[in-house]
Amino acid sequence: MTFDCKKKDNISETMQTFLANYWLDIVTTTLGIAYIILEYHASIWLWLVGFLMQSLGIALYYQKGLYADCGMEFYYLAVTIYGFFAWKFGSKGGKRDNKQLPITHFPRHLMLLWLTITAAIWAAIYFILTTYTDSKVPIADSFTTALSVVGIWALARKYVEQWIIWIVVDIVTCILYYYKDIPFKATLYAFYVIVAIMGYRKWKAAAISNVTN
Repeated sequence: MTFDCKKKDNISETMQTFLANYWLDIVTTTLGIAYIILEYHASIWLWLVGFLMQSLGIALYYQKGLYADCGMEFYYLAVTIYGFFAWKFGSKGGKRDNKQLPITHFPRHLMLLWLTITAAIWAAIYFILTTYTDSKVPIADSFTTALSVVGIWALARKYVEQWIIWIVVDIVTCILYYYKDIPFKATLYAFYVIVAIMGYRKWKAAAISNVTN
C-alpha cells in the first residue's frame, strides 16, 4: 500500500511538472488547431481564436528565447484586429459596403515591394537578435518572423497566395520548434503544412469562382 501511494505521488508530481513546463504549449496548440480549421473554411471567427492564441504566444515564446517570434505576436495582434474588420465589412472604393471581403489573388504589382520589405525585415531582425539577444537560432527565427509579416497581412486581405507563404513558414517553424523543445506546437506546424496545401487548393478554386461570378 505504501509503495502504491508513493507511486501515485510520483506520477502526480511528474504530471504537475509536465503541465507546468508545457501548459502554454498545449493550450496554444489547441487554439492553433481551431485557428487553422477556421482559416481553411475562411471563417471570420479565426480572428478571435487567433487573438487568444497570440496573446498566450507572447509568454510562450519569451520563455523559450524565441524573441523575434515573441515580438511578432504584437504585430499579429494588431493585424488580427485589422483582419477582422477587413473580412467583416470588406472595402469598395475605400468605403465599407457591409459585404465580407472576397477571396482574391495577391496583386502582382505588390510582389516586388513585399519581397523587398521581407528581405529588409529579415536583415533587421537578424541584426537585432545577434547583437542584443542570446538567441541561438537567429537566422531561422528572423526568417520565419519576416515572412510571417507578409503572410498575416496577405491573410487579412484574403489573398490565395498567403497559403504558399505559410507553407514555407510552417516547414521551417516545425523544425525550429522541435529544436527549441516546443514539441506540441512543432507537431501543430507539421499539421499546418498539410492543411495549408489543402487550403491553397480550396481558396484558389474560390477565387476563380469569385472572378466568374
